[in-house]
Amino acid sequence: MPSFHNGRVEIAYLDEGEGEPIVLVHGFASNKNVNWVYPSWVAELQRSGRRVIAFDNRGHGESSKLYDPEDYHLGTMAGDLRALMDHLALPRADVMGYSMGARITAFLARSHPERVRSAIFGGLGIGLVKGGGPGENVVSALQAASLDDVTDPVGRTFRAFAEQTRSDRAALAACLRGSRRLMSVEEAAGIAVPVLIAVGTTDDIAGSAHELQQIIPGSEVLDIPRRDHMRAVGDRVYKDGVLAFLSRRP
Repeated sequence: MPSFHNGRVEIAYLDEGEGEPIVLVHGFASNKNVNWVYPSWVAELQRSGRRVIAFDNRGHGESSKLYDPEDYHLGTMAGDLRALMDHLALPRADVMGYSMGARITAFLARSHPERVRSAIFGGLGIGLVKGGGPGENVVSALQAASLDDVTDPVGRTFRAFAEQTRSDRAALAACLRGSRRLMSVEEAAGIAVPVLIAVGTTDDIAGSAHELQQIIPGSEVLDIPRRDHMRAVGDRVYKDGVLAFLSRRP
C-alpha cells in the first residue's frame, strides 16, 4: 500500500482507476477499506469512470498513530487531505467524507475552496455546527477494560466498531478529543462549493441534513431511507444519489 509523509506523519492511501479524481475521507474509528473498499464504493466509482483516492486518517488504519489530542485538530487533519492532493499533483478534486471525514471535508472546502470541485457530506447534518458526533461517553468506552464494562449504548456501538476494525483505541480516544471543534454557522454559510448532504433517515448521530441545508447556500440533501449512522454507508440509495450528483458537476 503506498504512503507518503506529511511532516512526521505517515499517511497510507490507495489510488485506483482513471478519470476525474474523487478523494474519499473515512469516518472516526474506520479506515479506507472498511468505509470505502468493502462497501464497494471504490469499485462503483471506478466503474463510473472515476479515479478514486482514499486514505487512512492519522490515528487510523495503516497511518501513523498519535496520542496527543493536539495532533488531531480538524484543520490539521484537513491539512493531511490537502497534502495528499499535493503529493498526487491534484490541483482540484471532488471530495466525499463520511461522519468525521465529512467534517474534514467541510473544513477543506471552507478554507481552500479552490481545491474542492464539490463536497459530499455523508453521515453529517446539522451536527457540523451544533451537537452531533461522538462525545466523552465514547472516549470512556474506548478506554474501558472491555466491551462488557460499557453500558452507554452509543459508547458500546463505537467500542464494538473499534474492536471490529482492530483499531488503536488510545489513538482513537486522542483523535476524538482533538477533533471535536464545531464549525460556526457563519463558517458553514461561507462554504461556496457545490455540496450534497447525505444522511440516513434514522441516523441519530449526524443531526438533521435539512437543517444544515438551510445554512449552506445551494446545498442539496439526499435522504437515505431507514438507515442509521452505521448502516447508511453502503446503501444503494446513497451510492446512486452520489453518482447522480457527481454527474451534474460541470
